[in-house]
Amino acid sequence: MAVLPCFSVGNMTIRPGQIWKDNRGIHINAHGGGVINHNGTYYWYGEHKADTTSSAMVGVTCYSSKNLVDWVYEGVALPVVDEEGHDIERGCILERPKVIYNKVTGRFVMWFHLELKGRGYAEARYGVAVSDTPVGPFKFLRSGRVNPGLWPSDMSQASRAAADTLDAGNYKEWWTPAWREAIVNGLFLKRDMHAHDGHPAGQMARDMTLYVDSDDCAYHIYSSEDNLTLHVAELTADYTAHTGRYVRVAPGGMNEAPAIFRKDGKYWMITSGCTGWEPNEARMFSADNILGPWTQHPNPCVGPGAGKTFGGQSTYVLPVGDGFVFMADIWRPGHPSDARYVWLPIEFEHGLPVVRWRDEWTPVEYGFK
Repeated sequence: MAVLPCFSVGNMTIRPGQIWKDNRGIHINAHGGGVINHNGTYYWYGEHKADTTSSAMVGVTCYSSKNLVDWVYEGVALPVVDEEGHDIERGCILERPKVIYNKVTGRFVMWFHLELKGRGYAEARYGVAVSDTPVGPFKFLRSGRVNPGLWPSDMSQASRAAADTLDAGNYKEWWTPAWREAIVNGLFLKRDMHAHDGHPAGQMARDMTLYVDSDDCAYHIYSSEDNLTLHVAELTADYTAHTGRYVRVAPGGMNEAPAIFRKDGKYWMITSGCTGWEPNEARMFSADNILGPWTQHPNPCVGPGAGKTFGGQSTYVLPVGDGFVFMADIWRPGHPSDARYVWLPIEFEHGLPVVRWRDEWTPVEYGFK
């Protein structure tokens, strides 16, 4: 039986979950990624997945489009390297690449979640790279953990002092009520404040996204504290480092895969729970300030499969004109390169974002150009 493509050239529709071919007729290989619009062209960056492993054997790929439907392969924007011991050595884990443009420096800045080769998911680092062009090649700058030695800016002096007294030796058994309370109060924050167990100082950074606000300030949003708590960290003016200012979102709530957008002055963030490669019910949060406080809302997904985010996991929300496109990945760990994409328009009902399942939809129908 023939496999339907993810789009139809004739009527320019997107078919979520189906094969999505590029200009070469090959399924787009840009997973866990993000999209930017630069000078009227969309650039899609994502993880290149091999057929049999989710480790990075190629690097970060880039595709371009004028209409969000048909995409031109632009090549490998950030290649892994063969130098033994290099941070992005071939075979490392390189996930969730996102790119933002800095108007002042004229540079494109890429951040991603990085795990060193042979270390599994123990390192929980960020990686950062820069380029003078949207398609690269990007130059790798460094990797590390976030804001070493610094407490969150939304944590009072009294709360910091209390967290500093927490002793991990008293909480060796996980998932107990006492352990959960200690996590909320900063047990893992204190643990990662300084170097320990062979890890550098700084907060863990796994599933992540980037956001540039209307004042051109940029933020790194990532899953931290062993995926138990999200952090929102401010970036420096050139977008290549952290300022040291960061906050926690839903401490102990087990959120990952953040995707953030802003509508009418309110910030919205869609996340997932932590169930490995298996899909789960999406979560949603809102705030009047990107640094919080954040309030949780019900699952924004509606329709068949909504209880498991249509089989996918959030990765990015793409602003298009006055609207937004929700992007998610349907992971296939047994055949990583065959992972599929769920792109759906975000609508607002009673003041809340709604992501409704559609077998197919047309960007032009929603005013996306």
